[in-house]
Amino acid sequence: MATKPFEAESPARSWFELLSTLVVYGACLTVAVRANFVPLQIFAAVIAGLTQFRLFSLYHDHNHNAFLAKSTWGRRLMTLIGLHLLAPRSVWKETHDFHHWNNGKIEWTAVGSYKVLTVDQFRKLSPKERSQYLWSRNPMYVVLGYITVAITGFCVQAYRRSPKRHYAGPRAIALHVAAFAAMTWGFGLGAGLLSVVVPSFVGHWLSAYLFYVQHNFPETHFYKRGTWEYTAAAVEGSSYLVMGPLMNWFTANIGYHHVHHLNAKIPSYRLPEAMAAIPEMRNPHRTTMKWSDMAACFRLKVWDPESQTMQPAPTID
Repeated sequence: MATKPFEAESPARSWFELLSTLVVYGACLTVAVRANFVPLQIFAAVIAGLTQFRLFSLYHDHNHNAFLAKSTWGRRLMTLIGLHLLAPRSVWKETHDFHHWNNGKIEWTAVGSYKVLTVDQFRKLSPKERSQYLWSRNPMYVVLGYITVAITGFCVQAYRRSPKRHYAGPRAIALHVAAFAAMTWGFGLGAGLLSVVVPSFVGHWLSAYLFYVQHNFPETHFYKRGTWEYTAAAVEGSSYLVMGPLMNWFTANIGYHHVHHLNAKIPSYRLPEAMAAIPEMRNPHRTTMKWSDMAACFRLKVWDPESQTMQPAPTID
């Protein structure tokens, strides 16, 4: 496979990427707590949230064995980061690995991704079920990813589904609450909000949004049973989210999602290199963070097998 040479990881580069991210994250949190100018504190908290997403993206790479794959200390540190991010390793690995091996299969979209129904399936739902389905694809559901995806999905629902396997979920919530309580007790309520709640809100909003648009965009494709093929699904069902250098840093190049889905063992810092080197990867389906593109993605609710396109929700008489 053409992507194979790009799997080679540089441990020194990986440690630099992680440690420099932690330095930026720590500096932002320090400013958010200790600065004497409220607008600067809020700005620092938001930047901490964006940097927290970068930590999430590096953690995501690590769980694909693409980042610090052979480092014992790296694994220990990443386990702690997963708890801090409200994304325990057991939950993330279970759902995300399933997503990668079943990306684009219309019958399995609900596991590790945003559920997608066909037009006929949507029409057969009860009014309550239609409301629940549409809420899961509502922009506010994504904005509230801190609550809807991280706390509820990764921690609470996963633990209820399998307490023995996903016992880390309640631990992650306990650590999160403890961090908020400690910062509030030591520096005041504002410090607790700006160092724990705001960064988590921003980081998980970005995580939920990027994951949505990278598989729910106008040109995406889904496959019925018996027609799925891994390479086609990776290329046709994953977008290239075009961003500038700064956002590519905050997201650790996760916008190169079509390359990532083709070979998840490529370290994030080598994804642009792989895309540039492989002709078939250079002209992917694109989307951006412009309001028009965001709106176009969120209008999509159901898959129409007849036209082979995503469509808005049909009118129910």
